[in-house]
Amino acid sequence: METNYGTLASVLSCLCVASVVVVFIVSGHYSQSIKFSGAEPGDSVATVELQTKVTASHEVRAVFSSLSFQPPAFYVNRLRNHTLIRKIKKRTRYRGQEEGLARARASIRKAFSNLNRSSEIDGEDNNEVPTGDVYRNPGAFYQSYVEMEKRLKVYVYEEGEVPMIHDGPCKDIYTIEGRFIHEIEHGDGKFRTRDAERAHVYFMPFSVTWMVKYLYKPLTYNLTPLRQFVSDYVSVISAKYPFWNTTQGADHFMLACHDWGPHASQGHPVLYNTSIRVLCNANTSEGFNPQKDVSLPEIHLYGGNVNPKLLSPPPPNSPRPFLAFFAGGLHGPIRPILLQHWMGRDTDLRVYEYLPKDMDYYSLMLQSKYCLCPSGHEVASPRIVEAIYSECVPVILSDHYVLPFSDVLRWEAFSVKVEASEIPRLKEVLKAISEEKYTRLKEGVRAVRRHFELNQPAKRFDVFHMILHSVWLRRINLKLG
Repeated sequence: METNYGTLASVLSCLCVASVVVVFIVSGHYSQSIKFSGAEPGDSVATVELQTKVTASHEVRAVFSSLSFQPPAFYVNRLRNHTLIRKIKKRTRYRGQEEGLARARASIRKAFSNLNRSSEIDGEDNNEVPTGDVYRNPGAFYQSYVEMEKRLKVYVYEEGEVPMIHDGPCKDIYTIEGRFIHEIEHGDGKFRTRDAERAHVYFMPFSVTWMVKYLYKPLTYNLTPLRQFVSDYVSVISAKYPFWNTTQGADHFMLACHDWGPHASQGHPVLYNTSIRVLCNANTSEGFNPQKDVSLPEIHLYGGNVNPKLLSPPPPNSPRPFLAFFAGGLHGPIRPILLQHWMGRDTDLRVYEYLPKDMDYYSLMLQSKYCLCPSGHEVASPRIVEAIYSECVPVILSDHYVLPFSDVLRWEAFSVKVEASEIPRLKEVLKAISEEKYTRLKEGVRAVRRHFELNQPAKRFDVFHMILHSVWLRRINLKLG
């Protein structure tokens, strides 16, 4: 009997040792399985920035898969969860994508080392390669743009129907909203992917302008229907697909040029606080966050086309007899100050509320050295782009406004910023600018024009591509200056 007990004790002791060995082996394999094969230490940073979370249970599931044997039954019961499996697949997808984006970041950072690198690139059309002091760093910008062309994939959600989804205005003041939607959905498809697993960013193609047209009741100032529409839209895509929930919307973007775009985005707090909002109304005092949001240029195309007078501005040496020009309605906090001090006061500084019928708006822009661009009810003004088309140096009269593409462009190289408090001295301020500096500013305006042009089909470095590049920069979390 004592022998049997001794034998039994020996067996149990061996089993315990064997268990410890198995646990040690599994633990060792586990520690290896959670490392990114071939990845550099910095490669996982962007995954964290996108708020991708992997719990311990996910890693357990991954370990058992990699060990090529079935886990005990109690693990199967606890982990047989399709949502969890999707997230593991998503994690693998992000690992591959983030490695590619890490290489893109490295090449862009390398381009920082030479401010004039873009002028030395061989095999490129010199008319396309960005150069000059209108750019914060032309070499870094060019490298980033090339990386975007090579890598960026955008998934456009197909849910919803026109007119409020997959459509938008393609003429008049909110032209850019509809044109972007149409280009990303019906253009050459270079950046669009139908495979959501391959996407770097996800576009929600609703139109706030059409929401206002079809949902808003005039004069009520009740924006609840707009917010509710956005809330419902996010609920649909987040329930149907795993992508929103995986990153908490950080790799999703919306685009709106209507003044109420920011208000509509408040319909979903995660969209408002986390997603990329591409907005004309880029007002930092009203929640616009330039770290994640994108400033969208407001382009007013009457009838959907650029005025013929602006297609071919006069030669650079053509006389511009007027110092400055503005004509526009009396609304917002800044325009009343401008009109109070300058309307009808000076023949050299032409300021009007309503332009006389015998005068032409665009002709006056083409005859003026500076075009005044005061904000109205909201911070953005279509006059900025009109001034650029006219090769008339824009004078920015706006508070809390983040200027479009300022990640890349040095606005001080082709525009003049004047504080509202300086409006009484406006003529003095403009007269103080030397002729040499004015010439440089005008040359800068001519250099950046292509970045604000709408083309059908879209062309390299035009406004469509500049918008995408701004989204790209936020996706890779990189600044160019």
